[in-house]
Amino acid sequence: MTTPPRRARTVALAGLIGTTIEWYDFFIYGMAAALVFAPQFFPGVSPLAGTLAALSTFAIGFVARPIGGALMGHFGDRVGRRSMLVLSLMIMGVGTLLIGLLPNYAAIGIAAPILLVVLRFAQGIGVGGEWGGATLLALEHAPPSRRTLYSSLPQVGLPLGVVLASLVFLVVRLAVDEAAFVAWGWRIPFLVSAALVVFGLVLRLRLDESPQFTRVRSADQVRRSPLGDVLRAPRTLLPASGINIVASGLANIVLVFTLSYVAARQLVDSSTMLAVTVVTALVWAGVIPLAALLAGRYGRRPVLLAGTVLLTAWAFPYFWLIDTGSVAGVLTACVVSGIGVAIASGPYGAYIAEAFPTAVRYSGSSVAYAIGGVLGGALAPIVATALFAATGNGTAISAYVTVLGFVSIAAILTLRSPFPEPSDESATNEHLGDTGAIPVSDAAR
Repeated sequence: MTTPPRRARTVALAGLIGTTIEWYDFFIYGMAAALVFAPQFFPGVSPLAGTLAALSTFAIGFVARPIGGALMGHFGDRVGRRSMLVLSLMIMGVGTLLIGLLPNYAAIGIAAPILLVVLRFAQGIGVGGEWGGATLLALEHAPPSRRTLYSSLPQVGLPLGVVLASLVFLVVRLAVDEAAFVAWGWRIPFLVSAALVVFGLVLRLRLDESPQFTRVRSADQVRRSPLGDVLRAPRTLLPASGINIVASGLANIVLVFTLSYVAARQLVDSSTMLAVTVVTALVWAGVIPLAALLAGRYGRRPVLLAGTVLLTAWAFPYFWLIDTGSVAGVLTACVVSGIGVAIASGPYGAYIAEAFPTAVRYSGSSVAYAIGGVLGGALAPIVATALFAATGNGTAISAYVTVLGFVSIAAILTLRSPFPEPSDESATNEHLGDTGAIPVSDAAR
């Protein structure tokens, strides 16, 4: 069963729209955590302690992502990709809406930060199952020559979600004064999410199931414990988990930590920084499909390496430019970082997904992606905040990002080549037998 080209494009675009909505929900939390959550939910402590506490709740979303990836990956490999995508969007949407309605510490006391953590955890569960499902539907519907390009479109959803979140925050900041924004204006971006989620659900309910998963189910090759099979293949899972550590880490330093960094040092005002974030994310979104096209021509691994090396080399110039306090310097620092993340993101979805066979692909790619997000994106704003508090500048943070870069470079070089684009599942299983990554004898259970 082959998906008609027009339908394959529709699936890829629907994945792009859905992931944009999910990442909008995910990153409005990060912006609120950097700008207003400390006084709203953690009053009575020092500004540094409040910021660290707020960013720690941001990190909880990343910690929950492997759990969401494991749960939805398990059922996505057993029940189907489409149903898990619908569920992930519903969980994310409800969690985001409730955050917008959540009373602050002054209203309900300690229950406020506790409920904030619970709702952030729910967001992490939702987005943990999102990326893998959206990437796989696009990949597995795509014609062989377009698998890298189509599977890159869900990656575009991340920067577009950032653009949408930044624009909504920017409009609200410009529409109300500082006191009103802190008191109630910050809730508006969370409440806007409800309409976006309804739109996303309508799109996803119209999608067809992945033809490759349908073949696995028809051949009775669905595995009883796909996650267990993945965990028993550390030679694939460990390097796959390390590839996106530096991209995730530097991306969240740009998107989250830098907001508080420039505010603390009075380098640029928050509205200007939000505008810089929008420009950065637009460039980032535009470069991802270009990187995917380059990967289709020159290979996925060389393009991944190019992006990762750029990010590693840019760690020190990034803060040198930020510290100039000029809008041009800050914009250059952020845009080049966005380009590096985009180059590393273009072939990433196809590269990771095809490191696992169809029967465990949702579990494997989701868990690997989420672990990399925890070790990179979740920790980066917290570590950066602590290093800045200890040193008063960005030098130690740059050194930290450089270490993340070396980890990702080693992971790219270590991960065995992804499975070739197979004409049928037997070709995939034969290749699996050669690598020994996941035993073929366990394929059909």
